[in-house]
Amino acid sequence: MLTVSDTRTEADDRSGAAITELLEQAGHTRIDYRILPDEPRQVGQQVRTWIQVPELDGVLINGGTGIAPRDTTYEAVYGLLERRLDGFGELFRMLSYREIGARAMLSRAVAGIAGGKLVFSMPGSTPAVTLAMKELILPQLPHLAGELRKS
Repeated sequence: MLTVSDTRTEADDRSGAAITELLEQAGHTRIDYRILPDEPRQVGQQVRTWIQVPELDGVLINGGTGIAPRDTTYEAVYGLLERRLDGFGELFRMLSYREIGARAMLSRAVAGIAGGKLVFSMPGSTPAVTLAMKELILPQLPHLAGELRKS
């Protein structure tokens, strides 16, 4: 689990804490947790490192998906994806629209497969990660991970 932020620390990373809590409630284990600044090379390198861990099913990233100049997580992640799960971003924005209106179009949430592992990149707000985890990721995670293990 990776939080991308230039300002957050482990003490105030509410979104990271929410992801961890939701994972554990669903019976999943968080293998590692990092906070990195919004630097595409660092983010990309961390994801490349994690997708090589055999017991890891996926990488969950929050933060850096907006349109501000420092929001570069999308660029760091998108280039690593061998296959995209376009429906994740589409559904996330649709569900977000119901909650926050047209501002949902500013989200560049993205997901796909890299190195045979799932990669989900979500916005950094706690309501956004809670929405993504509860409505999209956790309900499908066992199926998605099982499909990838078949290969």
